Amino acid sequence: MAGHFGRPGAVRKGMKKGSKVGSGGQRRRGLEGKGPTPKAEDRTYHPAHKKKIAREAAAEKAAGPKLRGHLHTPEGYELVSGRNPVVEIVSSGIPFSRVFVVGSLANDERIATVLRAATESGADLIEVTRQELDKMTDGQVHQGIALEVLPYEYADIDELVARGHDHLEPGLIVALDSVTDPHNLGAVMRSASAFRADGVLIPERRSAGVTATVWKVSAGAAARVPVARETNLVRALEELKEQGYFVIGLDGDGQESIDNLDMADVPLVVVTGSEGKGLSRLVRQTCDVIASIAIASDMESLNAAVATGIALYQLDVNRRKFHQKKA
Repeated sequence: MAGHFGRPGAVRKGMKKGSKVGSGGQRRRGLEGKGPTPKAEDRTYHPAHKKKIAREAAAEKAAGPKLRGHLHTPEGYELVSGRNPVVEIVSSGIPFSRVFVVGSLANDERIATVLRAATESGADLIEVTRQELDKMTDGQVHQGIALEVLPYEYADIDELVARGHDHLEPGLIVALDSVTDPHNLGAVMRSASAFRADGVLIPERRSAGVTATVWKVSAGAAARVPVARETNLVRALEELKEQGYFVIGLDGDGQESIDNLDMADVPLVVVTGSEGKGLSRLVRQTCDVIASIAIASDMESLNAAVATGIALYQLDVNRRKFHQKKA
């Protein structure tokens, strides 16, 4: 047959796998590019990658061994550490699920009391190392023992009012307006316990809740002083006013000095605002009086917890004077 079709070199072969129409796909592949250039530390052949691996290994070594699975605290539970807070919880009858203790401290009398209570209640006793407890408590001072308590059960204002009725003196409630620091909440609960307040009232939003930090700072007062958490603080204050409570707001610009208030024979609510912003506008308008604490002129303001403690002390002094006069 004429033509070149009979020659072996002229045989037409199929397209190669992966080839593209046109100039063998070479120019098209060249235009596609290889994507963004990886960081130097992500290129296995680059010296920066070796440095990254070394940094990660050093960080893992510094963090120590990972916690055993059963040592993690379940969501919603709180891990309270320190001998005094733990003893307060146990003595108050608050339910707890597990006790973590460094084995060498089992002979300590206070810790032995906790361990006996745990055994009687059926709570789990788990021996841990000091390093493990350091990690579990995020480096807080735990004194070799920690206790896992169930999620905190908040009271409501009716319970606080009922506690006031049970006491011989008129009711006393502490309210916190937008105080978000748990250390302040814990310190306020401690003062509330010291001056026989019926409880603490906080709003659900923009406020610290009762956490392990609060338990720790309160030095056990969290086991004695109930905390009520209401959706709307203004509405809760208005409800208390309807029940006969007189609401005192604390502010540096108050028109009355706290030591001049003659309110020893009526139930009271003392409201403290956040440090810096103070009382919010609506809460301020709800108060019956805005009172101040006399401080040095070169001091701008007091910490929320400190101001609350001073006010409660002064109100307690006024009440004791009132009762002495009546007697």
